[in-house]
Formats: sequence, structure tokens, C-alpha cells
Amino acid sequence: MLFEDKVALVTAAGAGIGRSIAVKLAAEGARVVVSDVDDTAGAETVALIVDAGGSAVYQSANVADDAQVRALVARAVDEYGGLDLAVNNAGLGAAPKPLQDISDAEWQRTIDVTLTGTFQSMRAELAHMTAQGHGAIVNIASIAGLQSTSQLSPYGASKHGVVSLTQSAAAENAASGIRINAVAPGPIITAALASLPEESRRRYADEVPMKRLGDPEDIAEAASFLLSDAASFITGVTLPVDGGSLVR
Repeated sequence: MLFEDKVALVTAAGAGIGRSIAVKLAAEGARVVVSDVDDTAGAETVALIVDAGGSAVYQSANVADDAQVRALVARAVDEYGGLDLAVNNAGLGAAPKPLQDISDAEWQRTIDVTLTGTFQSMRAELAHMTAQGHGAIVNIASIAGLQSTSQLSPYGASKHGVVSLTQSAAAENAASGIRINAVAPGPIITAALASLPEESRRRYADEVPMKRLGDPEDIAEAASFLLSDAASFITGVTLPVDGGSLVR
């Protein structure tokens, strides 16, 4: 197994991409700390892992709150004795809207969770990983962080920030035995897309060169690879998993 005896932390792991990543890491032998703001959903992810023979615990954490983030990392260390792997998946989207119509509150909420939350999560994770002399982190960005995002200014700005944070932190920590990469999902069938009428989903799929929408498991596979020793000479990379959307 790829992650036998490793300890992993996954934020926003109650559903969708985060849940798929947590389940994947557990299936590969990691002991997983599942985090979310939805306690019921987080507990369901833990149950999926435990029922499959894995090891997981749940810790509620809003990544926009630095004290809760620090408590989350402390829980991993206290529960399992360390922290080897971290996936910072928490983020917020928003309804499409022209920039001039976006309120201060809408802007700040997205930045607080998606960008500041990723920063605070990495800061707490790196404090422990630096002390132990090893670790791997994957941040979940978006292809919105690699191209223009009409009508999605706060989301696009926050995801561009996640890409930049990934690069900066990777450069700063490469000599310390810590690798930091990002995955940039394209259109993935999560709750938002799944709730759309079939015709709308088909229209989204038709815009993808591979003519299909991605599954959360596609992102889990990419994150698992970047966390694994198979990617031991890879750091500072943002890997698009988008069916070719960026090159269409």
C-alpha cells in the first residue's frame, strides 16, 4: 500500500472531492483525520473508511478560523502520533456575478475560506512537518486559478492565490524534505453539477475535449500520486485534471 503507517489530514472531506481523497488515502493504508464543518457528513466519511477496514477520526474545523486549524493539526498528532500527508481541499464557490455587483461580504467570505484557509492550513501543517523533517502537501486549486474566470472574480482570485501559495511554499520548503503541490480540477461531478438537469450536464461535458465530466475519484487519484513516493522529485507543480479543458 502506498501510505502504510502514514498519517493524513483532509479538509472539507465530508463529501465530493474531499471525501473521495480521504477514502482513497485510507484504502492505501493511511490513517486519516477527516475534517469538515458539516459534522454529519464528516462522520459519514469516517464510517465509509472504517467499514472498509481503514482507520479514521473526525475533527470539525472551519479553516477560516486559525485556532480551529491549529487544533485540527494537533488532533492528528495527538491521535496518530504525527502528520505525514495533508490535503487542503476546503474552498467556497459562488453564483456567477459581474465584479461590480459583488459585495464586500461575498468577496471576503470566499477569500477567507479558499485562500486564507489554505494559507492557515499550510502554516499549521508545515510547523509540524518542518520539525519532523518530512511531509507532503497537496492543495486543491482549480483551472479557474490557471485562466481567466469571467463572472467568478472572488473564486478565480482565490484559486490563483492558492496556486501562488503552493509555488512559494514549495520553494521555501524543498530543502527541508517537504513537497508541496496542487491539483487543479476542471468540471467535476460534485453536488452542484449533479443537481443540474441532464441537458445542462451534457452541455458542460460537450465543452470538455474528452467529452465527459470528471469524477471526484479522478482528483483523488491525482492527489494520491502527488503525495506518494512515486512523485518524490515533484514539488511546486499545479496539475490540471480537466479532460483537456485548458488546451481546448
